[in-house]
Amino acid sequence: MLGFLTARQAGLDDPLRLRRAESTRRVLNLELNHDRDVARIHSNGINTIDIEVIEGRYMLSGGADGVIVVYDLENNSRKPQYTCKAVCTVGRSSRYVHRFSVETVQWYPHDTGMFVSSSFDKTMKIWDTETLKPAEVFQFEGNVYSHHMSPIAMKHSLIAVGTKDQKVQLCDLKSGSRIQVLQGHRGEVLSVRWSPRYEHILATASTDSRVLVWDVRRASGSLFSLDQHNGDKSKTSSDAVNTAHNGRVNGLCFTVDGLYLLTTGTDDRMRLWNSANGKNTLVNYGKVSNESRKGLKITVSRGCSPEFVFVPCGSSVAVYALHTGELVTMLRGHYNNVDCCQFHPDYQELYSGGKDCNILAWVPVLRPPDMEGEGTAAKGGSQAMVNHAFEDAWSSDED
Repeated sequence: MLGFLTARQAGLDDPLRLRRAESTRRVLNLELNHDRDVARIHSNGINTIDIEVIEGRYMLSGGADGVIVVYDLENNSRKPQYTCKAVCTVGRSSRYVHRFSVETVQWYPHDTGMFVSSSFDKTMKIWDTETLKPAEVFQFEGNVYSHHMSPIAMKHSLIAVGTKDQKVQLCDLKSGSRIQVLQGHRGEVLSVRWSPRYEHILATASTDSRVLVWDVRRASGSLFSLDQHNGDKSKTSSDAVNTAHNGRVNGLCFTVDGLYLLTTGTDDRMRLWNSANGKNTLVNYGKVSNESRKGLKITVSRGCSPEFVFVPCGSSVAVYALHTGELVTMLRGHYNNVDCCQFHPDYQELYSGGKDCNILAWVPVLRPPDMEGEGTAAKGGSQAMVNHAFEDAWSSDED
């Protein structure tokens, strides 16, 4: 680390290199924070969480009890031990509360004054954060598994919605109506994700084992269907359609730059795809346990080198190196299955929610202070504890 600092001060390195090195170190040192609690509001499992990107301060959660909670993650107590309190709640006593399980919540990408929720009560609601009243309610014919707003769109205000129906619905925030239907799946649509690189590109995953990539400006169907075999007909029957997994596909996540797409399926596999041409990169993540019949919320790191992916795996969160497939660590702390996780890029923290009704905070462990001037024995003992990557290469023991 001292080497990175010196190179930055001398102008030899881009400052981004130091930032990436420190961000990577922090992610590799994630541990359950015993000093930070998140107020326990939900009476049933937590299906979804989302952290707004404007201030990085407020977090949404949606539970199987139909309740939606807004938390303040900032520590205003000036004490190391604190609880992230609920700022406001759409509880069971509210006339606007969802009647059944909330499956997805998402902040409006450009303003914290609005957020969107969808539920098994066959509705998607657009909420005013100030009044906690829905400004618009979209009704559907089946359970809503997933919805997503584009994080970068400037030319449209579409929300993609995956439901029990085979058709993907596109709802327009401006007009308050469903304006387009995407047909191609043969089963329930469990997950939908807009590309963070191109605002008209959408990926959808279904129980039919397929992942379709769409350009919503085209009316002729999907751009392509992801094929786990990359067109090798010897591994599948010639008349079979392309499949991304050998089971239900219930998890989708683009990398931050939008160049790659991650998918998870009930065949206990996770795959990394080139989002430009739909090719399977053949990264082997090993067995990734996945028995969820609904959508699985996975997330990726941001600003690290290499990048990491966080996947709910039973009662743990598995952390994998994105491009090598190496299992880095398992974050254990929940008492029941984990259903969702969200990475906080500002502080390299992770939040996870599970069926035990808890939201846990995973934070980087601080480095112990360097021991200097403690004598030769103490110096030798402290060096054994310091990672070689952070040792300087210019000083000597004779100084």
